Amino acid sequence: MATTRAIAKPMTREDVTDLIYSAKIQKGIKWADVAKKLKLSKEWVTAACLGQMTLTKEQATLIGKTFALPPEAVKILQVVPYKGSLRSAVPTDPLIYRWYEIVNVYGTTIKELIHEEFGDGIMSAIDFSMDIKREADPKGDRVNVVLSGKFLPYKSY
Repeated sequence: MATTRAIAKPMTREDVTDLIYSAKIQKGIKWADVAKKLKLSKEWVTAACLGQMTLTKEQATLIGKTFALPPEAVKILQVVPYKGSLRSAVPTDPLIYRWYEIVNVYGTTIKELIHEEFGDGIMSAIDFSMDIKREADPKGDRVNVVLSGKFLPYKSY
């Protein structure tokens, strides 16, 4: 009589993200606290923990300890991810949809003003930083987001 053996499904980057997010909730961890441990921005560390950045061995090990991840997950954090985490072309999450709306409404304006100021090129998302802060306002707190990317001109060849 032959025995059948279940083949374990290999862990994916999405599985690691789910483990991190679950541990974050269960342990009451704040992204800013994790960022302080890594001595990096909360924006970059959050993106890394959500599967969008590659961590060094040292960074992945610290993340693994912080979130009590298995060794396999720590290794996966060191692999270059497939970037872009939206589940659909048009996002359905209300907050993410508003960013989509901002790009749809103001994208051509942003493009026009960057080209007018810098010339023909793009704003890098590789040589990039982001800062998100809460601003107190009597009419209701405001979200202040600063995106800073290096300008990369198109070359003639």
